[in-house]
Amino acid sequence: MPNIVLFSGSSHQDLSQRVADRLGLELGKVVTKKFSNQETSVEIGESVRGEDVYIIQSGCGEINDNLMELLIMINACKIASSSRVTAGFFDIPVDNLYAEPAVLQWIRENITEWKNCIIVSPDAGGAKRVTSIADRLNVEFALIHKERKKANEVDRMVLVGDVKDRVAILVDDMADTCGTICHAADKLLSAGATKVYAILTHGIFSGPAISRINNASFEAVVVTNTIPQEDKMKHCSKIQVIDISMILAEAIRRTHNGESVSYLFSHVPL
Repeated sequence: MPNIVLFSGSSHQDLSQRVADRLGLELGKVVTKKFSNQETSVEIGESVRGEDVYIIQSGCGEINDNLMELLIMINACKIASSSRVTAGFFDIPVDNLYAEPAVLQWIRENITEWKNCIIVSPDAGGAKRVTSIADRLNVEFALIHKERKKANEVDRMVLVGDVKDRVAILVDDMADTCGTICHAADKLLSAGATKVYAILTHGIFSGPAISRINNASFEAVVVTNTIPQEDKMKHCSKIQVIDISMILAEAIRRTHNGESVSYLFSHVPL
C-alpha cells in the first residue's frame, strides 16, 4: 500500500509487528526513550511528509506514560507534515472496532457444547454486550447484578437467569484483579452451571489476579492480545489468547483505501 507508514509505540511491539506483517509493511523507524528526569522523548527516524500515518499503542503497562508517548508521536508526525495521523490505541470500542466477531468464532471453534451455552454478563452494564453475542449464537443470556462498596471489592451478587445444566460463558470488556469474575464463576457453578468460561477483551491481570484464576473453576479464561500475555500464560495454564491483529490490519487497510469499516462489525478477516 503506497503512502502509508505504520509506527509502533513502546507498549506492545509484538502486536504492532503482527499488524505490519498482515499488511506487508515494515514498521516505521522511531526511537522512544526517556531523559534522566523521566521526560518522554520521541524521534521519528524517517520522512512522513504527505504520508498516511498509523500509530499502534496499547493501553497496558505504564498507561499514563504510553498515552503521553502516543500524543508526542502524533505531534511529531504532524510537525513533519504527514497528511493524516490515525492512532490505533485499542480499547473497546476504538473507531467502532469490536472484538465480538473474533469472540464468536472462538466460541464456535473451541466449545463443543456451545449450542447449550448461556452468555452471562458479570454486571448489569454489560447487558447490551452479552445480548448481542447471545442473539448471534441463538442462545439465552443471563446477568449478575452486583453491589460494589468500593473499587475492586464486590459486596453481593444476584444472578438473573437460569444457568442450570448449561455451559456458562462470562463475557466482559476487561478484568483487572479478577475478583468479580471469580466470584461470578462460583455463583454460576452453585446455580447449576456445568462448566464456566470467561472471555475478556482486555486481560489486565494485576495483583492477585493470576492466583485467583488458578484457584477458580474456569475451563478457560480467554483474552485478546491487546495486552501482552506471554508472562501471565507461564503462570496460568487456563489463559488462552485470541489474536486480533488481523482486525486492526484490515481496519488500517480499509481506512487507508477509503473503504467501509462496518464489515468488521460482523466478520473476522481471513
